[in-house]
Amino acid sequence: MFKPKGSANQGLNIIIVGCGKVGTTLVEQLVKEGHDITLIDQNRQKIQALTNTYDVMGIVGNGASYSVQMEAGIENTNLIIAVTESDELNLLCCTVARRVGNCAAIARVRTPDYSKEVGYLREKLGLAMIINPELEAAKEAARILYLPTALEINSFAHGQAELVKFRVPKNNLLDGITISDLGKKSPANTLICAIERDGKVHIPSGDFIIHEGDVISFVGSRKVSKPFLEYIGFKTHQVKDTMIIGGGKAAYYLAKQLLHMGVSVKIIEHDRARCEELSILLPKAIIIHGDGTNEDLLKEEGIEYVESFVPLTGIDEENILLTLYARQVSNAKVITKINRITFKDVISRLDLGSVVYPRYITSEAIIAYVRAKKDSMHSNIETLYHMFDYRAEAIEFLVDDESAVTNVPLMDLALKKNLLVCFINRNGNIIIPSGQDCIMVGDTVMVVTTHTGFNDIQDILQ
Repeated sequence: MFKPKGSANQGLNIIIVGCGKVGTTLVEQLVKEGHDITLIDQNRQKIQALTNTYDVMGIVGNGASYSVQMEAGIENTNLIIAVTESDELNLLCCTVARRVGNCAAIARVRTPDYSKEVGYLREKLGLAMIINPELEAAKEAARILYLPTALEINSFAHGQAELVKFRVPKNNLLDGITISDLGKKSPANTLICAIERDGKVHIPSGDFIIHEGDVISFVGSRKVSKPFLEYIGFKTHQVKDTMIIGGGKAAYYLAKQLLHMGVSVKIIEHDRARCEELSILLPKAIIIHGDGTNEDLLKEEGIEYVESFVPLTGIDEENILLTLYARQVSNAKVITKINRITFKDVISRLDLGSVVYPRYITSEAIIAYVRAKKDSMHSNIETLYHMFDYRAEAIEFLVDDESAVTNVPLMDLALKKNLLVCFINRNGNIIIPSGQDCIMVGDTVMVVTTHTGFNDIQDILQ
C-alpha cells in the first residue's frame, strides 16, 4: 500500500477501481472537493503516479477481490466507483462491495448489450448509477447535430431545458448590444448566463455589452432555443446527413440516434469484421470498409458535400487532424471527440468546432451524485456541468425542503456575486425568473456560477 502525503478530510470515503482516463479525472476532481480517496488498480506504475501527485491511498490488486476491498477499507466506505476497461469487472467490483460494505456503488458499463438492460442491472445489483461515457458522448453529439449552429448543448430538467453555447460571428446583431436590451427585443424567453471573452468568464449583469467573438451560453426551455438562434440570425435546421470515421461503440450509439432523427449516416471503418457487424446492427446506415484517414477515400465518399462530419477513431490526434481537414475542404458541421486532456491550451486554440470529452461527461455525472450524497440538508443535485474548462459550473438542485432560499422573492435574497439563478422548473414548466419570483419546495432550480463545490441550494447565499 502507498501512503498518502496529507491529513484526513471531512468528505466521503471513496474507493475508485481503475486508474485510466476517467479514474484519473475523478481523482483530480474529488480530491479538490475534499474527499478521502483510495485507488485500486493492477498497474503499479499508474498507482504510484497518482499517489505521488495527489493526497490519496493506493493499492495494487484486483478491485473485485474481497481481500483487496477489505484492505482498501470497504467496510467504512461511502461509495465505490468502478471504472476499469472491463464492464464485467466493474459490475463484479460493485456486487462484491454491496455484499461486504454498506456503500453506494457506481459502475461504468459501455457494451451496447448491457446498456439496453441498465434499469434491470441497476435494480438487481443495487447500484446507485450505471454510466456509459460513449452513449452520453453520442447523445451530446446528436443534440449538437440537431442544432448545428451551437457549439455545445447540455440538457436540464429531464430534457425540458437547455444550456446552449455559441460564438458571436462578425456583423451579428448582438455585437454592441447590452444584455438588458437583448432581453427587451428578443421574442424568445431566454437568459444569457455566461460569457467568455479573452479567456475570462463573466456572469453578466444587464449592462454588460456583447461583442463579436464572445462565446455565449444561454438557457431556456427546449422549445425556445431554435427561435432565439433564428432571431439572432443563425440557421437552425438539423443536418440532413453525417459522415462518421471509425465504427466503435460511440459511432454505433451516435448512428442509431441520428437514424432515429431521420439523418442519413455513412460510417467508414477499417476492420472488415466490424463493418459486417455494423451493417447488421444498423441496416439503414451506409457502412464503408476502408481507411478513414485516407484523403482520396474521404473525397470519393463525398466529404466536400456532407453536412456534418464526426471523427470517432480511438486516437485523439487522428480525430483532430480529420476535423481540421474537413474544415478545409467542406462547410460541414464538425464535432471532435477527445479522450485525453493533455495539450489543452493548444487544443482550445484550434478551430475544432464542437468538442466532446467523454471522460468529463462521466466524471460530471459521478461528481453530481457525490455532492448530492454529501448530506445536503434541503436539496439534492440533479445535474451538474462544468463550463468553460471548469471555470464555471451549471448546477440543477431539487429543492426538497423549506430553507432560507424558499418563499422569498429572488430580489430579496442575498445571493453570492458571480452567480445567476437561470431557471425554475415547476411541475415541468420552465420559468426564466424575474426578481419577484420565489423558489418553492418541489421546484428544481438551475444556477450558473464561477464558484465551485456547491452541495446545497443554500450555498447560493452570501
